[in-house]
Amino acid sequence: MDLSFRYRRRSTVDRGPAGLAIALAPNLRRDRVSYRGELIDPLRFREAIGALHDIVISDLRYQPRDRSAYQAYREQQSQRESEIRRQAYRGRLSELKRSQPEPMPDGLEPEYQSLRKKYWRARRKYSSHLLKHDRELWRYLMPCDPIVTVAPDTLLFECFSADESSYGCLSVDREAFRDESDVSLGTTNVDYTWQLYEHFQTLRSYRKTRFEIDPQGFGVSTSESGGHLEEKIDLPNSWLRGLMQLQSAMSLPMKRINVSREALYNLLAFLKRNRAKQSPRAMRIECHQGQPPQIVLEPWEKAIPLPPQSDVGETSLSVRLWGRDRLQVLSRLLPMIDSTELYVQGTGLPSFWVIRMGNLRLTLALSGWTNNGWTGSSALSQLAAPVDLSERMLTEIAAAFKDSPSQTFDRLCQTLMYRPVEIAAGLNRLALLGQVIHDLPGSVYRWRQVMPVPLTMEQLGGDDPETEAARKLVSQGRIRAKQTRTTESGLVVIEGNAGGRDVELMIDGDGRIVRGSCRCSHHFKNALRMGPCRHLQAVRDRWTRQASGDDAGGETVESWYQRFWN
Repeated sequence: MDLSFRYRRRSTVDRGPAGLAIALAPNLRRDRVSYRGELIDPLRFREAIGALHDIVISDLRYQPRDRSAYQAYREQQSQRESEIRRQAYRGRLSELKRSQPEPMPDGLEPEYQSLRKKYWRARRKYSSHLLKHDRELWRYLMPCDPIVTVAPDTLLFECFSADESSYGCLSVDREAFRDESDVSLGTTNVDYTWQLYEHFQTLRSYRKTRFEIDPQGFGVSTSESGGHLEEKIDLPNSWLRGLMQLQSAMSLPMKRINVSREALYNLLAFLKRNRAKQSPRAMRIECHQGQPPQIVLEPWEKAIPLPPQSDVGETSLSVRLWGRDRLQVLSRLLPMIDSTELYVQGTGLPSFWVIRMGNLRLTLALSGWTNNGWTGSSALSQLAAPVDLSERMLTEIAAAFKDSPSQTFDRLCQTLMYRPVEIAAGLNRLALLGQVIHDLPGSVYRWRQVMPVPLTMEQLGGDDPETEAARKLVSQGRIRAKQTRTTESGLVVIEGNAGGRDVELMIDGDGRIVRGSCRCSHHFKNALRMGPCRHLQAVRDRWTRQASGDDAGGETVESWYQRFWN
């Protein structure tokens, strides 16, 4: 998806006799949004916006180890073989030249080979080179301009990470400012540079700090190009889809786990000092009656005690989460934390960490997998309501936010003439389309358009064809699966049948398919390189449901509603 941004100038932090002034330049291609105010506690804002910055640039995807010595040996062998080929090539080339009526221009062949090598070398190293040596240019190619929303009671700063696995939302109460003026509600993008991040680190408590979303940017005609900054970003479909899926996941109720500051510190400190060398690498949340609640880190089985939980109720809770290394972005916030809440939906599904710091709250959302490929999309797709919603229903739910941009779920149920299950499905769909955000710390739904224009399901793109086909097989009940054995290394071997095809697969401690066998054409051509085939995915999903005691087969909108709301 191509997006165009237009800024009157760069965002800056200016120093004057009265203190510092943070001036954020808004996107002129969106509706007018402005705000002015003086920060009461600049230090909290500095550390919170710094954590948000760390979320934006976080990229924990697999990085290959250094193999420079081996590559040097391979290069030496390759040069030796190339020399032999060059000698044979020169001999044959001289024969061809003698047989041609017109001779080849001198220097054409070396120039061609030189330019060809230069092109491919630059093409292979382009992305990593920008990240290491020219982050300002890398910033232009990376969608890191935060989304800012000015609401009646709060300011929201949102971002999505480079590896498409982490989402951050900083909520700053309007009470954190004094002397407010020129307030215009709405959502926009603001220009963000690395120099601005460095300026943020200069905020101090003994200096007055003015904060403004520059309203003068809208006083200049957008038809003139002089003095304006034009940016065009091609948003990857996977990046946009991952952001919208996490927004959709936030629109559903979850179990809330209270995490003390001491527990969070022990968690981060242990993970920083220890590195798992084998699976599973999950983090288990254990809350059972008569036992103290705790977080268990695998594979060490390290237990970190949690405070007593009053929100879990009498039901037992055991959830496995992944992506724990991404929690290190919260380290700088430890001295300012008042309380921490963890919201969970189920094993392998997204988790949400809410950090409360006085008038500031940071929500960190983590997808089930660091690499948001077919595995992440498959897990997140389970959150979507299995129902086709009419345009009229979505329009009426959206119209309920016109009177007040913030609504609770109970209030929407009283206002709209629809069943709660239909309203819940509608809110989930609007969140997936980027129109609504569920403010977890405030327990309200807010109208917030993440893009300048409304998105459609076609723009977000559908699931992988094999994942979609696997879902249909499961809904038809044409699946059987059973666990045959467990290897010495902890891998689980499963045999089953999906759509009339016998399959066998092996799952590691993290629930990933590491080996599989199927006779379908997809598996014959690609094996696991392009993701498992529909039959392997269907058998894995069926076995997962059986292991968790949830083997209901096909799901209706009512069962979807009960699964999340009860």
